[in-house]
Amino acid sequence: MFSRSFAEAAATSSSEKQEKVFGEAQVTEKFKADWKTIAPNFDMPKFPSNFMEVRPPVPSTIPAKLTVNFVLPSQYEIKAKQVDYVIVPATSGQMGVLPGHVPTIAELKPGILSVHDGTDVKQYFVSSGFAFVHANSVADIVAIEAVPLDRFDPDEIRRGVQEYTQKMNSAKDDLEKAEAQIGVEVHSALQYALGIA
Repeated sequence: MFSRSFAEAAATSSSEKQEKVFGEAQVTEKFKADWKTIAPNFDMPKFPSNFMEVRPPVPSTIPAKLTVNFVLPSQYEIKAKQVDYVIVPATSGQMGVLPGHVPTIAELKPGILSVHDGTDVKQYFVSSGFAFVHANSVADIVAIEAVPLDRFDPDEIRRGVQEYTQKMNSAKDDLEKAEAQIGVEVHSALQYALGIA
């Protein structure tokens, strides 16, 4: 009884018109009245759109700068910074993102993320994640781990490649081999990024 009434209350008729604004829940007056009838002791429910920030509109011309948000699980590394372009290590290859880039979602692989603003270039080694490029020249980059490139010790990277290669060659089962292969891929990507042999 409750679920059927709730479904009927949620349905909207074509005669009920309301202004549609992104970022606000689209709730008709009929739904509100039915909610008070069905669940008078409960507050009106919150919808996902109640918690979303409104994205800026898509500009009619291509902006001069790209807005970049670079997020790690515990912090913002870069928040709403205007830059010339970024290069991300997508699984399909290195991907440059300029202002006006076509909307894209790209999975990241271990590699170098570089943020270019004039002559200032900031480079990070990212382990994995996703890059979301929006139509309004905003790029949201979400990485599991990211470390500025200048914090790595080349000798430690060489030792890591040797260690994980040895573990991969002496693996006793598929799990050990897979874990060692991940270590080889990450350390090899670091070795390539730092330009060391």
